[in-house]
Amino acid sequence: MKTPVFAILFSSLLTLTSSDAFSQSALKLWYDRPAEYFEETLVLGNGIVGASVFGAVEKDQIYLNDATLWAGEPVDPNMNPDAHKHIPAIREALANEDYRLADQLNKHIQGKFSQSFAPLGTLFLEFDHSGAAENYYRELDISQAIAKVRYDVDGVHFTREYFVSHPAQIMIIKLKSSQQGSLNFRVKFGSLLKYQSSHDKEMLQIDGYAPFHAEPSYRGEMPNAVQFDKQRGTRFSTYLQIQQEGGEVAFNDSSISVTGANEATLHVSIATSFNGFDKDPAREGRDNKLIAKNQLNRSLSESYKTLVTNHIEDYQHFFNRVSLTLDDRPVTNLPTNERLKKYTHGAEDNALEILYFQFGRYLMIASSRTDGVPANLQGIWNPYMRPPWSSNYTMNINVQENYWLAESANLPEMHRPFLSFIGNLATTGKITARTFYGIEQGWVACHNSDIWAMSNPVGDFGKGHPVWACWNMAGPWHVTHLWEHYLYNGDLEFLKTEAYPLMKGAAEFCLAWLIEDKQGNLTTSPSTSPENLYLTPDGYKGATLYGATSDLAMIRECFQQTIEAAKVLDIDTAFQESLQNALDRLYPYQVGSRGHLQEWYHDWEDADPQHRHQSHLFGLHPGHHITPEKTPALAAACRKSLEIKGDETTGWSKGWRINLWARLHDGNRAYKMFRELLSYVEPDAAEKTQYSGGGGTYPNLFDAHPPFQIDGNFGGAAGVIEMLLQSHEDNVHLLPALPNAWPSGSVSGIRARGGFELSIRWNDGRLTAVEILSTAGKQCRLRYKDQEIVFDTEAGNIYRFDGSLTKLN
Repeated sequence: MKTPVFAILFSSLLTLTSSDAFSQSALKLWYDRPAEYFEETLVLGNGIVGASVFGAVEKDQIYLNDATLWAGEPVDPNMNPDAHKHIPAIREALANEDYRLADQLNKHIQGKFSQSFAPLGTLFLEFDHSGAAENYYRELDISQAIAKVRYDVDGVHFTREYFVSHPAQIMIIKLKSSQQGSLNFRVKFGSLLKYQSSHDKEMLQIDGYAPFHAEPSYRGEMPNAVQFDKQRGTRFSTYLQIQQEGGEVAFNDSSISVTGANEATLHVSIATSFNGFDKDPAREGRDNKLIAKNQLNRSLSESYKTLVTNHIEDYQHFFNRVSLTLDDRPVTNLPTNERLKKYTHGAEDNALEILYFQFGRYLMIASSRTDGVPANLQGIWNPYMRPPWSSNYTMNINVQENYWLAESANLPEMHRPFLSFIGNLATTGKITARTFYGIEQGWVACHNSDIWAMSNPVGDFGKGHPVWACWNMAGPWHVTHLWEHYLYNGDLEFLKTEAYPLMKGAAEFCLAWLIEDKQGNLTTSPSTSPENLYLTPDGYKGATLYGATSDLAMIRECFQQTIEAAKVLDIDTAFQESLQNALDRLYPYQVGSRGHLQEWYHDWEDADPQHRHQSHLFGLHPGHHITPEKTPALAAACRKSLEIKGDETTGWSKGWRINLWARLHDGNRAYKMFRELLSYVEPDAAEKTQYSGGGGTYPNLFDAHPPFQIDGNFGGAAGVIEMLLQSHEDNVHLLPALPNAWPSGSVSGIRARGGFELSIRWNDGRLTAVEILSTAGKQCRLRYKDQEIVFDTEAGNIYRFDGSLTKLN
């Protein structure tokens, strides 16, 4: 990424934008009271260490996480070696239309549950204040990735600054008082994990370990749900030291005390023994103690000014690539939670919409910078031993939605943790393909995974309902992200050495998995549509069938992209032909009696017509083979399906529907969904799981499923770009779904497939200017409304056009 060149590129257009300074000042979440609930905290992260800051006056608490600290240990993918022997019986039951029997038999195709993302612990800061606090204020400045708290007690002004540095791999808390000698506090640590604390000279040392097993929370109370063993599980270290000005520091084995100081800087160093998905963290792990100590010593050798400057420079290298303005309305001078409430009741607040969009990019930078360890369901922020859905990688939409934002929002580096994780999955997935499905070619992955790259279908060997336990199409979905990364960046070496082998492996599994239906079409069997149930004409409510539309949509996309990748690389001609032959024989999309795109092989009713999943619309988004231009009848059927589903749904599902409506070029409906995604949700409802609705946004702008899931944040932010820019193949479409609510504005730094970075400005609902940087030197087909131009480009060159697509240079 050539940030200096990019900055020059957009300098001319940004001079047209009068609200650049306004945008920076608006990029703050702020509140007039401390957080009471997790969903009110200010979250920080450096891509591996996460912190959730409450900001209380007398007893502050900070939840700590490390992206690599999970329950469990390397998975044995050979856990159910005879599962595949049941596939023929399931297929026979389906051929006989005995869906009840197929559901029962499908339970044989199940293995272990995934492990859980663990809470590292809680840092406590206890202050000795003699009076009540006044003028309280806390903020998260997402333009700098710094949280702040300030208040007055008895005429003394107290401030705190918190950040988690990627360059220093350290968390810093800076505490100051306006009166000399008035800073008095204690630092303590607690954890739900097993740990011991001690002190070594001026360092407080906490060393512990995670459980080797944790049951998913949705299994309820059960014996031995969380199991510890000193000889097993991931180790962690949290080392703390204080540098103070004035006063004294005292230690014991459980706390640090500071008395009579003017200011103090707390350094928090965290490390784990995680050494890869296939390494036992207890026997083959990294030396977490040494790593934590070295990080701490390096941090202590730097001044606070150096630490904060390096942190901001590193963060802004990514964050400042993209800016968005929507009209020039003043920022409402209300706390963020109050703005969100007013917005929910109909108030206009373009600045809040910009803040939400950029908060999504902030969360991406904060949670996804660790190779092979993607952001999970909760990003990297979780206080629970058995978090919702294990805080795992849910792979039938959620982990993929986490990364829709990465490429278009100019954060391709943050895509890397997920892209590299796919290779880990393929390693275990080769064994899963053989043992669960009887297929020797390629690799497979299913509904859930974890840091150990588990690829098997879950359900605890027959105890799970096939509706969620038995889905097996994560592979073809995942590899579309590899192709997307290539399309945006044009890296042939990446395509050749990393992407294509994984794409080919996923395609090989699908090719071997397909069977003929009674009409001679190719289809999948057994099959499920993620988490949804059908109703047969005789009233049976089931999950297992043949030829779910979502299966075939993902296989279509995978085959098409794998063929294109092979053509780019000029390899595997025979394999290309086999994929194309299979594509030509796939059971075609079906339009149902109500004009909708069928989710099932037959025109059956859904058990829940408003179900949160819309996996059968995959070809429209995130896929590309259904478009209003090229497949208008199928696009119309997708629209009808969305109309039948309605708009009330969970948070992440609203995020997906924003993108779907944008792909249908219906900006106003996409914007309606966007507004509804920003509906205020009370934080005290956070642990009340809802599946059919209630989605929205918590006071700290976390997405509410409910409970908190980060995918809605990422999906919603991606949807903003999808309204302003879309790109398919070599077609770059400007303002394809601009809502009436955004008549004027500008965006800079967003990216299109083909290797283009764009800056766009519009006024009164019409394009006024566009600038394009070509990063790959490919031909560009630029489209706005019914206008279209095609031009060749050279890498590094800038191309400028006015609102009628007339070239200006």
